[in-house]
Amino acid sequence: MPPLPPETETVTRWTIPCDGGQGALGHPRVWLTIPEETGFVECGYCDKRYVIDRDHAEGGH
Repeated sequence: MPPLPPETETVTRWTIPCDGGQGALGHPRVWLTIPEETGFVECGYCDKRYVIDRDHAEGGH
């Protein structure tokens, strides 16, 4: 059985927090910065991928 793809969330901020989103079953909160070059970042704990919505992004790089 192939592995499931990581969860993906589209965001409008270049720096975002990730805590696994599962309460006590999550992981320590970390702050992730999305590189302008790639437009996405993956959490090192839960592999969730955050993709920037460049058309609606707040602030700039």
